[in-house]
Amino acid sequence: MTRRRILITGASSGLGAGMARAFAAKGRDLALCARRLDRLDELKAELTESHPGIRVAVAELDVNDHEQVPKVFAALADELGGIDRVVVNAGIGKGWTLGDGKPWANKATLETNLVAALIQIETALEMFKKAGSGHLVLISSVLANKGVPGVKAAYAASKAGVSSLGESLRAEYPSGPIAVTVIEPGYIESEMTAKSNSTLLMVDNDTGVAAMVAAIERERGRAVVPTWPWAPLVRLLRVLPPRLTKPFA
Repeated sequence: MTRRRILITGASSGLGAGMARAFAAKGRDLALCARRLDRLDELKAELTESHPGIRVAVAELDVNDHEQVPKVFAALADELGGIDRVVVNAGIGKGWTLGDGKPWANKATLETNLVAALIQIETALEMFKKAGSGHLVLISSVLANKGVPGVKAAYAASKAGVSSLGESLRAEYPSGPIAVTVIEPGYIESEMTAKSNSTLLMVDNDTGVAAMVAAIERERGRAVVPTWPWAPLVRLLRVLPPRLTKPFA
């Protein structure tokens, strides 16, 4: 099934903007939202110039403003005449070592990556139920598969929650009419990973986004991307003793 109208949160930069460019190249109409409206306007101008046959709607949205999420989703759906796929992508990578005096950083990570994701999920499901079908995509992380020490502890926990929500929804809708896909990217170059101390097997943005979009288009239930080397690494990560996970942190 071709999902022609795609909503992406956190679309002003990084993986969100990369996915927008990839879907635009496929001729899809886009609903893009993020906190930085100026970035979205620039991206819209770029996409409509490169692909004049598509429609691009943009809206400012802070996903932590829970009351605004359904309003913005509805407005974007009205502008495009509906939404066929929602990509829950907005997230942050801040965090601190647990117990080291900066609980606010870890709280912000959990609120944005998990609680706000839940609100987006609830909103998307309500839209899809009214429409009769839809595809929900949750952008998680390879770190959803294992807790890690240091500054990424809260991030890993937040993404584990996202992947768990996706698994629950796959059980809820095993045969449709709502399809659910959980994407667990490895380390891909973006604004978020630029601030990371870990460069373990980092891939460039174009390569990473291409793998993500390919998995999304196949509507797989759960996908680790890029498959090589991250699929075998995730299997290893799941069984590693906690003391050996530091290289992934």
